[in-house]
Amino acid sequence: MPQQASAIRAAIDIGSNTIEVLVARCSPVDLEIIEHRTTMARLGEQLKQGGEIPRNKFDAALDTVREYQEFAKKQGAVLILALATEAMREARNSQDFLATVKRETGIEVQVISGLAEATLDYYGATYSPEIPPDTGVLDVGGGSTEIITAQNRHITWLTSLPIGSRSIHDRYLPSDPPPSTEIEAARSYLEKYIQMIEIPEKPPALVVTGSSASALLKLAQSAFKHDERSDRLTFTDLTFCMGLLEALPAKEIAERFDQRVERARILIAGALIIQVMMQYMRINEVHISSHGVREGALLAYTRYGEHWLEEVNSIAAKHGNTQIAQDVQDKQQLPFEEFGRDILPKQAKKFLKWSEDIRNQDDSEAVHKMRVASRRLRATLDALGPCSDPKCFKQTQRQVKQLADRLGTVRDTDVMISDLRTYQQEKADSEQAAGVQWLIDRLDSYHQQEKQRLDAKLQVLNEDDLHQRIVSCIPKGAEHHG
Repeated sequence: MPQQASAIRAAIDIGSNTIEVLVARCSPVDLEIIEHRTTMARLGEQLKQGGEIPRNKFDAALDTVREYQEFAKKQGAVLILALATEAMREARNSQDFLATVKRETGIEVQVISGLAEATLDYYGATYSPEIPPDTGVLDVGGGSTEIITAQNRHITWLTSLPIGSRSIHDRYLPSDPPPSTEIEAARSYLEKYIQMIEIPEKPPALVVTGSSASALLKLAQSAFKHDERSDRLTFTDLTFCMGLLEALPAKEIAERFDQRVERARILIAGALIIQVMMQYMRINEVHISSHGVREGALLAYTRYGEHWLEEVNSIAAKHGNTQIAQDVQDKQQLPFEEFGRDILPKQAKKFLKWSEDIRNQDDSEAVHKMRVASRRLRATLDALGPCSDPKCFKQTQRQVKQLADRLGTVRDTDVMISDLRTYQQEKADSEQAAGVQWLIDRLDSYHQQEKQRLDAKLQVLNEDDLHQRIVSCIPKGAEHHG
């Protein structure tokens, strides 16, 4: 039966990146937040290397749970719920950790499923009456991402995916700051990954929750004078944040914009996940919420009583498509090299398809489009270099670079001529006009010369041969050493 309304309760959430505690006065439909604290624990950081939470992180996490237990009691909490998500679902020594917490503190930590986590995310992120009734929820965690759709405040579909800001960072974005090659590889992977998901009905609006989402909102407010009263981020806002995160190392981001270094390091991965999801759902603006699984757990307990988790699991089982989640998880386990063998033919096709248009002058923007495609192809090749055949990779990289350089020269000269003509028409006085025209004539002559060289290069280009060479960069049985 529902528990006493307005009681003070606490929820401790043990995630892949953070351990958080929330203390609130609870009713079945509302929470009065008393206190919220966060510790960067990074429990999921080394799981792929050994499958176990390292001892130093194990002990630090235990100390944090103890600290939060005492803190919650001092705040007047009469009950402390504790739940764990992706890191504990994956770690080989999770049972040892749970038993130690139980023995040392008396707290029984519930390791919840991804679908139960998604259900609680929805409860926590949408309990405010200001949230429209058909809003969906996206929770970007360190080790997993949950997607939930709803109609009239009732869950209609949900899933949990084993990708998160920490896992994407560790796999694709190890540099600080990450170069464009790493970012393009991560984006390509996420776009391919998200296309495997079939959401029955995309939501008209989206709430994004999780620590990375909140940190990105804070970054936009600090760095770009984003309205501090607004809890919205647009696709363009996220692009600005990513540009900053690509330009500055994590330590400088942390110092300038009041972020934790550990959080700043993985923020670009969180931004990428949100952006790719927004593209997939065709949503240009999202609502950022700091509420999620912890608030959801407290609301569920207040509504359903001691059997709250059984009720949550029942709802999750009813609306969660476990087969889709499992199919995507299986594909997630494909080796990095198989991802490369899948993406390279597509990038090669997008690059080469503009060659004929340039030669025939069918599309005035064909040079620009082929140049953009060359950048993406080169970024992907660079990211896959460690698992490529060295000889084939070197030859392919050289040939693509030569074409990209020719495209760049023609395109850049064309842009300069266009800019000069605009200046001549709008700003140049009579004395400047002659000099500007002289420069335009010189650039135009150079442009024609370079365009002829590009056309000659494309005329002798064996597209089938180059396509096959690109595809062959990663042979069967290749191993990733990066």
